[in-house]
Amino acid sequence: MHLDTDLLHSLAKEHGTPLYVYNGDLVIERYRDLPLFITWPKFRALYAMKANFNAGILKAINEIGGWLDTVSPAEVIYAKRLGFPVDRMLYTANNLSEDEMHEVVGQGVLLNIGSLSRLEKFAKAYPGSNVCLRFNPEVVDGGHEKIMTGGDLTKFGILLQDVDQVKAIVAENNIKVIGLHEHTGSGLTKTDSVYQAMQNLMSIATQENFPDLEFVDFGGGFKVPYEPDEERVDYVSFGSEITRIFTEFCENYGKELYMYFEPGKYIVAEAGYMLVEVNTMKDNKGRQIAGCDSGFPQLIRPMFYESYHHIENLSNMDGEVQTYDICGNICETGDRFAEQRELPEIREGDILSIQNAGAYCYSMGGVYNMRPMPAEVLVLNGESKLVRKQLTNEDLVDQILGECSLD
Repeated sequence: MHLDTDLLHSLAKEHGTPLYVYNGDLVIERYRDLPLFITWPKFRALYAMKANFNAGILKAINEIGGWLDTVSPAEVIYAKRLGFPVDRMLYTANNLSEDEMHEVVGQGVLLNIGSLSRLEKFAKAYPGSNVCLRFNPEVVDGGHEKIMTGGDLTKFGILLQDVDQVKAIVAENNIKVIGLHEHTGSGLTKTDSVYQAMQNLMSIATQENFPDLEFVDFGGGFKVPYEPDEERVDYVSFGSEITRIFTEFCENYGKELYMYFEPGKYIVAEAGYMLVEVNTMKDNKGRQIAGCDSGFPQLIRPMFYESYHHIENLSNMDGEVQTYDICGNICETGDRFAEQRELPEIREGDILSIQNAGAYCYSMGGVYNMRPMPAEVLVLNGESKLVRKQLTNEDLVDQILGECSLD
């Protein structure tokens, strides 16, 4: 269910470039896919809104009763203003500060705590409260070393070996642990990693250790294909094995618990496109360089993670295939969306579509070089809507100066 090439081209002409376009129908389809292949009766998908916090996307997810994985106080406030109730949110933060802890508790959202020291502070401040605990699954996997969140070299979670210390803090302060959590990494490359991480977390999820559990949360990281010839994970078989493992666990625990997953990329990555216009062509001793009107601050993944994003030339789909570097407009050599990529002939004025731009693209963007972030359009139920406009250069300067005190 990908957006029509002619539609994308017309949206670029209507709204200008650079431009983000999201397929809202595909977002909803992906969210609803999850309980179809993970058939556990008490399954919940908590959309990781850090992947893409576009208001139109969040509103659509809220309208179908979706849940959220939140990671900052501003995300909680933002989600509440968009209509999400706090009982459909979980809050997971790294290196949680004292002020942040009190602010989120004050908002009424369940905390997911990932360190002994923060658990101790929380327990003393809020004795008798409910909490979720994040453990390190001691399984290492992910699409890039910077997004592998399990294993003893990462900063995430309480070590499994420290469960007795956890129990002592919980008992001393009458804390009720209603959830356990782990996250292995993003863009998981091996399904066996998911199964092993589940088993490792469930090894401590016993009645003796945590008798009040209501759910177990296995994080996110579901892989999506970024390259055209990349095989999609067999999610039916994957979900069947996940369900089997959790069924066995619940039988041993003696209670049917909720199973949570926190997909972000899986839900929105394939739904996003960033459209750019080529404004400069160079032939550097046989190396063809196509320069465009955006740069890495507006889509950082290729520079940051060496990520592949498929690119189409919307203006010349049937042109003769040649090899290009697709470069941005920032004064840094690494500002490339693609290197030595085969594409139909590119000419100045052509519109390029950078695909799989729905996750960790706009949300990781910034205004380096003082260039405003692109506008965002949502296509849903056959209609396109400008959800977020691009600031003018004057608007951006006014915004920055408005935040300054020069007196």
